[in-house]
Formats: sequence, C-alpha cells, structure tokens
Amino acid sequence: MATELIPAIDLARANRLLADAKPQEILRWAVETYGSKLTMATAFGPEGCTIIHMLAEIDRSVRVFNLDTGYQFAETLELRDRIAQRYGIEVEYVRARQTVAEYEADNGGPIYGTDPDRCCRDRKINPLNAAVEGYDAWISAIRADQSSHRARADVVGWDAKFGLVKINPLLKWTKRDVWAFVVTNEVPYNPLHDQGYPSIGCWPCTRAVNHGDDERAGRWAGQAKTECGLHSLDSSQL
Repeated sequence: MATELIPAIDLARANRLLADAKPQEILRWAVETYGSKLTMATAFGPEGCTIIHMLAEIDRSVRVFNLDTGYQFAETLELRDRIAQRYGIEVEYVRARQTVAEYEADNGGPIYGTDPDRCCRDRKINPLNAAVEGYDAWISAIRADQSSHRARADVVGWDAKFGLVKINPLLKWTKRDVWAFVVTNEVPYNPLHDQGYPSIGCWPCTRAVNHGDDERAGRWAGQAKTECGLHSLDSSQL
C-alpha cells in the first residue's frame, strides 16, 4: 500500500468519530493522538486566538508558530505579546530565508502587487514547509463558511500539500460562534477587527471592507486571488 494512502483509512474513521465533536474535544483528540508531533500555525485571527485559548486549557506545550512574512501589521505583531502575557504561550516566529529588504533587492522591489502568488509562496508556503518538518499533524483555524476551498476540507484530513495530517477544530463553527467565544472568554484579538478588517493578512494585500461585504473581500481586493495557498486544495500552488 502506498505510504500516502495509509493515513486516509484511519482519518476517515476519525472524521466519523469527531463529526459532532466540540472544538475542545477535537483538540484533545489531536493532543492525545499526536503528542509532541503536533503543531499549530496561526495568523492571529480571532479563530486562531480562540484555539490558543482552548489549547491553554488542554496542553500549553503544543508548539504554535506564526509565519512572519515581514509584511504583517504592527497590531498583529503586538497581539503576540498579549497572548504570551495572557496564556504563557510564546508563539514562535517562522520567517523566510531572506529579510524583506533582501527579498525586494533581489526582485527589483516588492512583488506583492505584480506577482502575489509568488510572494505568498516565498514568504509563507515555503517557510511553512520547513516549519512542519518532523511533525505528523498541524492545527489550522479555518472555517468551512469562509470560502469554497475551505468548505471542502474535513475536520481531520490528509494534507498532501505539506505531507501531514491537518486538523480543523473550528471547521463547523460560524463567524458568530467564534466572536461569541471571544467575547465570552475575553480572548485577546487584533484591534483592526474593530476598524473594518474582518480578515487580516499582510498589510499590502489587506484592506478594510464595507458593512455587509464578504469577510474575505479585503484580501487581495481587485484580484482573482482569494487564498495565499496554505489552505487551497490545489497542490500546484506549492
């Protein structure tokens, strides 16, 4: 049997077992199943901060990292410090091989406006590949109602793009569910969310949206691009 097919059998069973599970139950299963081979990537969105809050109550030893592209908002970086103060969880920065200055010098300036897919690949996808080496599973904070790509995900699935299991504990939650949890539990969150930024990525490719707009309308506005590639099921974006 091909190696890549082995996890699919167990993961199908896991999905059945966790179909109606609460996010905390999914996270507890992940910690018990993968132990030190479990990691989490966060962009410090309300979903990611929600999961960090839950992990703080389940197992604070799970490694959590942020893909620091060099283009993040100051408010996003400051949130890392508030999370550390609140939960005692130090989110690790994972950075690309080159600094922004080196990268832009090699490319004749910034390329986020002319070739955003390559920028995301170089500053996010390639660093994530390196960050998950040696791990068996990673936690993401996607919700099925965020996009068509994410709607096709499973609670527990084989991520062929990065070669490990992907666990989505908030997959079946809505935006309202997340914010209800944030408010009730006083979870630290990015203040830009109160300024019209429902989804926050790198500052050059994120803008505020109008009331009633899709929550990801401010990401790569005016372009066909809707995902950085981390959560796309299209392996060609590697």
